[in-house]
Amino acid sequence: MRFTLRQLEVFVAVAQHESVSRAARALALSQSAASSALAELEKQFDCQLLDRHGKRLRLNALGFQLLPKAVALLDRAEEVEELLHGQQGIGVLDVGATLTIGNYLATLLISDFMQRHPGSRVRLAVRNTRTIVDSVRHHRLDLGLIEGQCEEEDVISQPWVEDELVVFCSPRHPLAMAGEVELGRLLHEAWIMREEGSGTRLTLEQAARHRRSRFNVLLELEHTEGIKRAVESGLGIGCVSRLALRDAFRRGSLVPIATPELDLSRQFTFIWHRHKYLASGMREFLKLCRQMTEGATRSDQIDLPKVP
Repeated sequence: MRFTLRQLEVFVAVAQHESVSRAARALALSQSAASSALAELEKQFDCQLLDRHGKRLRLNALGFQLLPKAVALLDRAEEVEELLHGQQGIGVLDVGATLTIGNYLATLLISDFMQRHPGSRVRLAVRNTRTIVDSVRHHRLDLGLIEGQCEEEDVISQPWVEDELVVFCSPRHPLAMAGEVELGRLLHEAWIMREEGSGTRLTLEQAARHRRSRFNVLLELEHTEGIKRAVESGLGIGCVSRLALRDAFRRGSLVPIATPELDLSRQFTFIWHRHKYLASGMREFLKLCRQMTEGATRSDQIDLPKVP
């Protein structure tokens, strides 16, 4: 074999960071060592894997073909190393979750996973759907847990559990006792909404796409809890997952608004790169996710600790 795992590791890091210096820092190498490893790999096979665009290094056609195969080989090598160390090949798992899943499900899953596999390490990134999908495509994440669908050719999607968004308001808001509310009236209300690129925002806008009018967005927030607090204070109305609202509905601090014209159902979904090798740690984590939602037909029916 004419290449080394270290050379592939440097190549993958440079492809992900688009910079030798940033890749070297991520791998705890000197910049000269990282640069030499990449140069030696290209020299051994008389090829070029990256092109320079200004200050960035971007994969060329050959580099794009090599990247998923290199990532898969490194994943297998890590699994072998962990197995030889007596850790059952679990290793490190990089998981990305969208905000609803990250805030209400992922941390519980990771805690359970690490208790079952004490030698494992899990890194969690909580971002919006667009960012998670992009990170999976570029091999920065092993697994994504997203809200909604992913149409990328390079990404495999598997359904997890149904979810439903709910339009809601403060119990003091005029719509709190209005019964069923027409879409036309909703569009004129002040909205506290998630940012562009979030699965929640996309589902709501797609549900109202048959109307030409736009939502009257008063405030955009990246965090579900911030939206709930803003709506609770009377700033406007909002729309988030029923999972995130069930404790507030139980307490009566927020109330649902009936919106029969809007189809706000969606799916929580697993995603990973098409060429991703599913190491034992990833398979175990997916199994644990499915066990958590077993018997639940919708996310708010999952058995979770109640918040006082």
